[in-house]
Amino acid sequence: MSGRGGGRGSGYGLFLIPGVLASLAVIVVPLVMTVGISFTRWTGIGTPQWTGLDNYTRLIHDANFWASFGHILLLIVAMAVIPTLVGLLLAAVLFDYVAKVFGNRWASVFRSGFYLPQVLPVAVTGIVWGWILHPSYGALNRILDSAGLGSLARNWLGDPKYALLSVMAVMVWFQLGYPVVMFMSGLQRIDPELYEAADLDGATWWQRFRRITVYLIRPEFYVVLVTTTIAALKIFGQIFVLTRGGPSNATLVPSYFAYKNFFQTAQVGYGSAISTVLTVIIIVLAFVFLRLQNRAERGGTR
Repeated sequence: MSGRGGGRGSGYGLFLIPGVLASLAVIVVPLVMTVGISFTRWTGIGTPQWTGLDNYTRLIHDANFWASFGHILLLIVAMAVIPTLVGLLLAAVLFDYVAKVFGNRWASVFRSGFYLPQVLPVAVTGIVWGWILHPSYGALNRILDSAGLGSLARNWLGDPKYALLSVMAVMVWFQLGYPVVMFMSGLQRIDPELYEAADLDGATWWQRFRRITVYLIRPEFYVVLVTTTIAALKIFGQIFVLTRGGPSNATLVPSYFAYKNFFQTAQVGYGSAISTVLTVIIIVLAFVFLRLQNRAERGGTR
């Protein structure tokens, strides 16, 4: 029996080899190379020149680097905090009200509608929102003019005062469907008898939501926060399509800042240092979130 078990285990291990090799080629090797290049001065051509910690010292004194992380904090609010809270409420409404009154089919339709932005290509959604927010022929300013609110029309993506806020609004729309889907899947695994017992005890909808729903879907809550926070930290496509980090670096983020140094100014070493710092921050945050989740699960099982 032990021989059979060992043979079966080695057979399963063979199926893991392609995935492990792909991970090494696509993730591990480029990451190690990026960290190594971050200690050099290199234009992408020729031999890199070792400079030690010069790139990291430069980062500390780079105002654009710190500004890009300030923008990321606001984008975390737009991509993680707001979608998580609003998505939790929407999922509860779809599950507790829409599904019961109009049927599961309508709840699924609304859920799919909220999730649609996640499926559409980033370039397509970015171009469409660029049209909507265009100062001359954009739909938003046209609607404001038609409603007699022309004084509120703005150059939404071209004015440094409103560019980041406009991107944040777009990202709330883009990210909202993911928490809705995750939380609705979590709600489906809750025992209905818990809600029935709460109803018999005279609990209101808000009390059931706060004491039962939120408490029991904590695993989904942590997963959503981790994934959306990481997505906010490494956001690139939407910034590239909508604003290119402008105007006047008002929407500059670390990933696009690294891209500019890699491909526009040919400062590959400096761009690698930015990417390395961003990677370390993502790993640390993921580790912290996972520790908090494990601690909460251990506390809930006692």
